[in-house]
Amino acid sequence: MRADLPVVPDRDTARELLGSELQKPEYAERESLLVRAITWVMERLDEIDWPDASMSGAQLGIVVVVVVAVIVLIAWLVAGPVRLGRERTRSAQVLGAEDTRTAAQLRASADAAASAGDWRTAVVERFRAVVRSLEERVVIEPRPGRTAQEAAADAGARLAAQADGLRAGADVFDGVEYGDRVATADDDAALRALDAEVTAARPEVPA
Repeated sequence: MRADLPVVPDRDTARELLGSELQKPEYAERESLLVRAITWVMERLDEIDWPDASMSGAQLGIVVVVVVAVIVLIAWLVAGPVRLGRERTRSAQVLGAEDTRTAAQLRASADAAASAGDWRTAVVERFRAVVRSLEERVVIEPRPGRTAQEAAADAGARLAAQADGLRAGADVFDGVEYGDRVATADDDAALRALDAEVTAARPEVPA
């Protein structure tokens, strides 16, 4: 607990603690159900019969624990899922900011892995090559942290004929890289064909 807080928070202090916590940006991203729950808690704070000096030390301690527990619980309920979602989004990226390899380099990596029978690496690197190629051709804007599904959707908007194949490729990438899917030679062959098809396609000019 912060040293500058009163030993026993009064009504205004408790509301200020909860209110300042809820000003953080992540709370604005939650749905109205939690917003209503937060409002309900703050209304209950108004109804609390706050302790006076006649209360024992043990009673005052209980009040402090309850108030802090309510604030921590609301913080966890509201911010926890948002932060977790952000972490999952970051972990599901296709190309990180530190990965500066070209499409040709990624294809070479995929080919080497395929020659060694390492289908997992071959599949992952080959889909990355597809995405990097799309960025190099400015079909999609380079954006580190983009997920496979986002890349497929962005590219599919300009390569309508390849949209289904791109989504299928993204599913394979996600399943192999972040799920339990076991990559096979057929998966690599399908992504190799997708890479060739996407490379040969001419993107539609946005309206």
